[in-house]
Amino acid sequence: MLTGQIIDRVVTTALDEDAPWGDVTSELFIPAEATASARLVAREPGVFSGGQVLARTMLAVDERIVVELLLGDGERFEKGQTLAHVTGPARGILRGERVALNLVQRMSGIATLTARYVELAAGTNARIVDTRKTTPGLRALERHAVLCGGGHNHRNSLSDAVMAKDNHLAVLTAGGRSVTDAIRSVRDRLGHTTHLEVEVDRIDQIEPVLAGGVDTIMLDNFTVGELRAGVALVAGRAIVEASGNVNLDTVAAIAGTGVDVISVGALTHSVRSLDIGLDLDIDVP
Repeated sequence: MLTGQIIDRVVTTALDEDAPWGDVTSELFIPAEATASARLVAREPGVFSGGQVLARTMLAVDERIVVELLLGDGERFEKGQTLAHVTGPARGILRGERVALNLVQRMSGIATLTARYVELAAGTNARIVDTRKTTPGLRALERHAVLCGGGHNHRNSLSDAVMAKDNHLAVLTAGGRSVTDAIRSVRDRLGHTTHLEVEVDRIDQIEPVLAGGVDTIMLDNFTVGELRAGVALVAGRAIVEASGNVNLDTVAAIAGTGVDVISVGALTHSVRSLDIGLDLDIDVP
């Protein structure tokens, strides 16, 4: 959940980085008493995300700045549409502009890309979910943006669930122990509320992993045909997640195999920020 406290922490760090000793340009060129009105304008169509980030960034700079949001997070917009109005001291708006735009552009880019994946998977049972391949320090904002686009969130951090990948299993079975026994030993030590997921990269690994008592099995880098066979083999005994080789060209076919979850790292690690600008009018008394 994206809280005000989380937003403020990100915004404070970003503002300190962008103007550690103030905005010397605005302080030299813009009179202290000047006010401004600005419009947040979309230069291209998309899905909006980051309204409260915009508002809290401006308030962090100057509490006299007023932000009127014209769109809610998750709403679609067209090219040329005004998304918000910002009014108040000109120096403050100029100081907060770049940080606010950087965050809103990125979040709206993620929301827009996520919506495209969700649309391509429509008509199936597959959920589009993000991964931990997020920008350090911005995970909460980026994952909120995924939700705005109609997607879902995977585990938030390493502390939230057990996800054993090939390296984990290699260590557990190094002494000749079977995968099934290794997973069972982990299952026995887990609290009843902790989710257990295990990754496999071959179809012959599915049965031994299922025998260990997993909640989710991740089929990593399987072909579409292998995914379909894997779903049939699991037969409802665990949640089936598809991972790897997922892009806008392949996601529809992957969703059509019957998997329950499709994890897409590209939602956050390869996204293009959306073109959104702040058109400013300054009033100098």
